[in-house]
Amino acid sequence: MLFDFDKILNFYSNLKLRFNKIRNKIRRPMTFSEKILYSHLLEEKFIDYKYSSKIHVNESYLKFLPDRLAMQDATAQMTILQFMLTGKNKTIIPTTIHCDHLIKAKEGKLLDLEKSIQDNKEIYNFLLSASHKYGIGFWKPGSGIIHQIILENYAFPGGMMIGTDSHTPNAGGLGMLAIGVGGLEAVEVMSGYYLELKIPKIIGVLLKGKLNGWTSPKDIILKLSGIMGGKGAKGCIIEYFGEGIENLSCTGKATICNMGAEIGATSSLFPYDTKMKEFLEESGRKEISEEISNNKINNFLKADIEVYQKPWIYYDKLIEINLNVLEPHINGPFTPDRSIPISHMKKEAEKNNWPIKIEAGLIGSCTNSSYEDLSKAASIIQQAKKKKLKVSSEYLITPGSYRVYHLIEKDGLISLFKSIGAKIFSNACGPCIGQWIRKGDYKKNTIIHSFNRNFSSRNDGNPETYAFIASPEIVTALSISGYLTFDPRKDHLKNEEGKYVKLEEPKLYIKNPSSKKNFSLKELGYEESIGTGINASLKIDPHSKRLQMLSLFSPWDKKDLLNVRLLIKVKGKCTTDHISMAGPWLQYRGHIENISENLLIGAINSFNNKINHIKNVLTGNYGTVPNVAKFYKYKKIPTIIVGEENYGEGSSREHAAMEPRYLGVRIVLAKSFSRIHEVNLKKQGILAVNFLKNSDYHKIKEDDTLHFYIKNFYPKKNINVELVHKNGKKEIIIVQHSYNLREIEWFTYGSSLNFIRKKINENFQ
Repeated sequence: MLFDFDKILNFYSNLKLRFNKIRNKIRRPMTFSEKILYSHLLEEKFIDYKYSSKIHVNESYLKFLPDRLAMQDATAQMTILQFMLTGKNKTIIPTTIHCDHLIKAKEGKLLDLEKSIQDNKEIYNFLLSASHKYGIGFWKPGSGIIHQIILENYAFPGGMMIGTDSHTPNAGGLGMLAIGVGGLEAVEVMSGYYLELKIPKIIGVLLKGKLNGWTSPKDIILKLSGIMGGKGAKGCIIEYFGEGIENLSCTGKATICNMGAEIGATSSLFPYDTKMKEFLEESGRKEISEEISNNKINNFLKADIEVYQKPWIYYDKLIEINLNVLEPHINGPFTPDRSIPISHMKKEAEKNNWPIKIEAGLIGSCTNSSYEDLSKAASIIQQAKKKKLKVSSEYLITPGSYRVYHLIEKDGLISLFKSIGAKIFSNACGPCIGQWIRKGDYKKNTIIHSFNRNFSSRNDGNPETYAFIASPEIVTALSISGYLTFDPRKDHLKNEEGKYVKLEEPKLYIKNPSSKKNFSLKELGYEESIGTGINASLKIDPHSKRLQMLSLFSPWDKKDLLNVRLLIKVKGKCTTDHISMAGPWLQYRGHIENISENLLIGAINSFNNKINHIKNVLTGNYGTVPNVAKFYKYKKIPTIIVGEENYGEGSSREHAAMEPRYLGVRIVLAKSFSRIHEVNLKKQGILAVNFLKNSDYHKIKEDDTLHFYIKNFYPKKNINVELVHKNGKKEIIIVQHSYNLREIEWFTYGSSLNFIRKKINENFQ
């Protein structure tokens, strides 16, 4: 089945006319990102020349109508629970749910999948029934990882989509502008509302030369993350161009776009080219590439020629990477933007006293689980066997989809992997998101994987696991050697015969002969909605530990927020993994009360450098963050969370915003926020504000009482905050915010869900 073909056909048929109208109003050459953005605007008046001249990048907001929405099972639960409160009977935008997050990785593909279906029956039944009621496509457990399935079945050049997962930009590898959002943003669009987006800057990344040797597409984004840092692309779309893109496969491009989330990018994008054409044909969607050709719109699916001729004029920032000299990189530990060329690893490991023995090497995840990725890894395994080398580390593999698994099985790669003791997990997220049930008792140890994130405790729940990120090829080579300091480009290994041998450069294991097989929807794991289900009801057991009906949050009384108490002042990096852990907590993603028991249990208290150990200022005792928060909530005392830079980095999970709201937190004050988390806080009715002076972070004391004078809450108007210290001393600090008028309405109504309900009653007028 070719999904959305009529819609894509209509889009391409009108694209020339649409672009010509846009060009007449913009009156300047456009980047590819701008073409997609402007062609998906809700109203053309927003691209009127006179109006657009007043638009300020990263300040003004525009309204967009995306082509589709995708949700994975962990985020879909809360999204559906919120959508139920809108009263709508059908999603307005084409939507899918993908069951990939709840499958644990322990014994292997079949046993893990069977146990997951049994353990998560209540959740899967709920999501399936919601799919049938609301007209949502459903991808069953085992069908694959959301982003790989999107790439294979839904992504199309020039399109625009949103997804309730931060790595949604993976689809940029096929020329689609894909943006990660929180659940309430999804609910808005599902309900018939538009996507409101702050106009992003466009960063141009010029790729020169050609990848060679052991260097892979993964190394491009590993290098770029080191250049830009964890928040360097916040509020930006990254657009790649140059001769270097010509030899990058579609899935290689997707890998690069996927990890743009690690540097804060709104999205990442490659222009349409022959590699994308080949992928469309290999994945059974030749009709799309034919339509592009028939409508002669190839040149519309890239930036204008003038942009490429003088990129420094049209991109807000320009970065050049020379692929000829780029070497493999290994990023980490504990952060994906610590970028280390492989030639520097030995020195870095010695300097930092990292454990260099690799206990486990893992390949796969939504970032690197394509046929190409696994094929290149297999080519290294094949030559290692010929050279009589053994794999020294535990070696674990997660294919990206049923389609990928079928192809590597048919081409002999599964049996090859198993012949060296590799364990094949289900086509799901598994170890990448903490669903790895790791055997053994490891203390300070090192693992290396081809995933996208390596935050503390993320993969196995152990804060003493030093996780490093590399390409599947490098992960495989280092797993054979057993050591983090091994450089396959020059180092030799001693084989079973006592001889020293050297690994050769990786290559495709074989030319995939089965790629053009036409799979049935049943084979792929897809279940189509049976109807709108207007009269159907979604029943939730009131005694369920995993699903819970939601109640609406209370509106703001339009008074100042006075007598606010500090819940926790967080020290250092605080990602969504610190705020709302994944792993075993995924089982409660549909139950706001139970999931709130993990609020900030991974964050460091700046006053005692301890995790999950904060002061209750009323009793003087110390307790866990959730328990102290519940105490304040019971006493009807509003609370505040204080954070440092890029607070909320990482996943799109809105639970990191819903939990504090549920437990009575009214304000989050940080030096800076990640994009998605800041929006999620706003949508849940929490006041998300920044220090005007970052040094004021140090002025907030453990026993302070804070008064936020917000009665006259207005865009671009700073807020005075009075700190009352325990000794009675008072001082004023200034905080700033980025709320526009509509976002202030969300806060006024108590949440954007309350606001949406009002708009639905008014028919979105």
